[in-house]
Amino acid sequence: MSDERDRAGKSGARGSGAKRGPQHPIGKSGPHRAGGPARPFDKNSTTGGTERPAPGRGPRWVAYDTLRAVHTSDAYANLLLPRAITRAGLSGPDAALATELTYGTLRREGTYDAIIADAAARPVSAIDPAVLDALRLGTHQLVAMRIPTHAAVNETVRQVRQAAGKPAAGFANAVLRRVSERTRDEWLDRLEAAARSDDERLAVRYAHPVWVIRAFRRALDAEGRADELALLLEADNVSPVVTFAALPGLAEIPAGAEATPYSPIGFRSAGGDPAALVTASGGRVRVQDEGSQLAALALTRALPVREGERWLDLCAAPGGKTAVLAAEALAHGALLEANELSPARAGLVRDSVAGVPLEVPVSEEDGRVRAGRGRYDRILVDAPCTGLGALRRRPEARWRKQPADVPELAALQGELLDAALDALVPGGIVAYVTCSPHLAETAGVVSDALRRHGGVVELDARAVVASIARSPIDLPEVAGTGRAQLWPHRHGTDAMSISLLRRA
Repeated sequence: MSDERDRAGKSGARGSGAKRGPQHPIGKSGPHRAGGPARPFDKNSTTGGTERPAPGRGPRWVAYDTLRAVHTSDAYANLLLPRAITRAGLSGPDAALATELTYGTLRREGTYDAIIADAAARPVSAIDPAVLDALRLGTHQLVAMRIPTHAAVNETVRQVRQAAGKPAAGFANAVLRRVSERTRDEWLDRLEAAARSDDERLAVRYAHPVWVIRAFRRALDAEGRADELALLLEADNVSPVVTFAALPGLAEIPAGAEATPYSPIGFRSAGGDPAALVTASGGRVRVQDEGSQLAALALTRALPVREGERWLDLCAAPGGKTAVLAAEALAHGALLEANELSPARAGLVRDSVAGVPLEVPVSEEDGRVRAGRGRYDRILVDAPCTGLGALRRRPEARWRKQPADVPELAALQGELLDAALDALVPGGIVAYVTCSPHLAETAGVVSDALRRHGGVVELDARAVVASIARSPIDLPEVAGTGRAQLWPHRHGTDAMSISLLRRA
C-alpha cells in the first residue's frame, strides 16, 4: 500500500550480509549495583511450568509478540504490527497502546537495556531473551509512559510468568521494582555519568548507537550544520506524521487536507483510516513519505520530458516511487519499465502501479545485469542501503545495522550506479537515491562513480528540488557536489539523499 510502510525490505535487500541479532554499542551499561535480584534468571536456565497465554491477545501481548518476532526472525515492526493489531481485533485506545509500547520500546531499546543491566546487576546478554523483551516493555511503561507503577510491574510480571515461568517472574519483579525507584531523568543522569565519552552520553540520552551518531555528525558537518545533531537524534524518536501522495494527473488533493510544504503532490489527511483513503482512490492516492515523493519528481522534472522517452526504475520495490514515475510517464508520453530482484517484492511493485493506466513491465533480475538490457533516458537507482534515514518509522534498524554493513552496501550501490550510467543514452539522467545520509553511501558512492565515468556530470539536485518545492526549502550548498540531502528535523521527511547524474 505504501512506500512508508513497505520500505523495510529496501535497506540491505541485496547484499547486506548475514543476519544479526540486536546489538547495542552504546557504551557502558551503567553502574551495576552490588548484588542483584534475589532470584536471578539467566538465558541458560530452564522455564518449567510455563503458562500459555490465552488465545485473545491484548495490547501488551501484541507488543510483546511483535518484539519477539523482531528479535528472533528479523521481522520489521512497521510491517508486522498493523497486521497483529488487526488480528487481535484491537482498536481505539488499545490499538494506540500496542503501537506506543512496540515503537516506543524499540526506539529506546539500547537505553532500556542499559537501565535493565544496572537494575539486574548483570549484562542483558545474560538474561533470557524472552524475559528481556518483557522487561524492555515494562521499563518503557515505567520511565516513559503515564502508567501507574503497580500496573506496569504487575502486568509485566504476569506476562513473564505466562511466557517463561514462575522463576522468571520473580526475577522480573525484582528488576522492575528497582527500575521504578528512579524517574527517567534520574536514570539518564546515572547512565550518562558512567559514559566514557560525549558520544556515549548522546547515545544513552537519545538511544542511538555511537557509530550512527558519528555518521550523522559527519553528514551534518559536511553541510556546516553539525550543531543540529541533537535535533536530528530527537526527531528520530518522534513518530512521523502520515503523509499521502496524490498521483499527478490521476488524483487531486482532497478538500480540507493539509498540503505538504514541499512536495506538490503531497498532503496530510485531517484524520481517518489511511488504508480506507487509499482503497477508495483505486490506488491513485498512496501513503508515501514526502522525501520519497521529491526523489521521484527530481528525476522526472530535472529536464523537460520528450515524448517517447524510455525510463527504468532499477531497484523498484516496494513501488511507491514507481507509482509516481508511472503517473509522470503517462502524463508526458514516456515509457516506464521496472525491476526488482525478489519475486515477492516484485509483486508489491506490480500492485503499486495497478491504479495507473499505463503498462509497466516488471522484471525480476539482478539490477546490475538488468540495466544493460536496454538504453534509457532516465533511470532511478533507489539503492539498497542501511536505512539510517528512516529510523522514525523503522526504529529497530538502529540496533540491527552495524558499521561492517556499510562497505558491503557501498560496493553494491556503486555497482548498481555503474550499470545504470552505462545504460544511459546521451543526455540521459540517473537519479541515485538512498534513504540514508551516511556519506559512504551517498557522497562517496557518487564521487567514485564520477571518477570512473568520464562522460558523466553531476547536476544540481538542490536546485531541482528547490524548483519543485511548494515553498522555500533549506538545502545548504556543499562545495564540490550538487547532492540534495533531506532531514527529519529540518524538513519533516526521511533523511533521503538525492543525486542527479547526466551523460554528456
